[in-house]
Amino acid sequence: MRLLLVEDDRMIGESVRAALRQDGFAVDWVRDGRAADETLQSERFDLVLLDLGLPQRDGLDVLRALRARQDATPVIVLTARDALEDRVAGLDAGADDYLVKPFELDELAARMRAVLRRHGGRADTAMECDSVRLDPATKQVTLRGEPVMLSAREIAVLEALMLRPGAILSRAQLEDRLYGWGDEIESNAVTVYIHQLRRKLGADFIKNVRGVGYYVGRPA
Repeated sequence: MRLLLVEDDRMIGESVRAALRQDGFAVDWVRDGRAADETLQSERFDLVLLDLGLPQRDGLDVLRALRARQDATPVIVLTARDALEDRVAGLDAGADDYLVKPFELDELAARMRAVLRRHGGRADTAMECDSVRLDPATKQVTLRGEPVMLSAREIAVLEALMLRPGAILSRAQLEDRLYGWGDEIESNAVTVYIHQLRRKLGADFIKNVRGVGYYVGRPA
């Protein structure tokens, strides 16, 4: 899953990015509002973590511009602005959630899961397809009720596919969910992860449309 972190404080940005990458997220990071606005106009993300007090352009302006473009990408505001009127302004501008600094990374992760769950129209935290169940909160995967050990990258590929059952995702789309800017992308990485998932979850669980991409479940 690919995230955009918009944060001008280097210490906060580095700690949040490191923690999320350890959880298997692909995290891109910009440090001012103008860069955030330009990036959001040219690239697609699954979630945005947005500070408000930014150089170049205020985070609320970035958020309002995003919604004015009819872009429904989920946004969680991360800010030191804790006054009631600030929280109301952020939510009214289109934020999906609002978290005041300082915050615990565990709470941020839980709020991210909740926002993504609502955005995907799901009430349950876990996703199921055929005999495979994935709980993003715990990173636990089971096959017919039995636990299956997967790496963080394998879980990232599996989650991307299970979030949209029946939808075909290309190799490039899966790479976007695995790697952030500056990460070295191995040419056959997605193929390797798909092979490992098929070995652990069943050869027929992930289907392939030659020259197009991969999907789970019934084709859309």
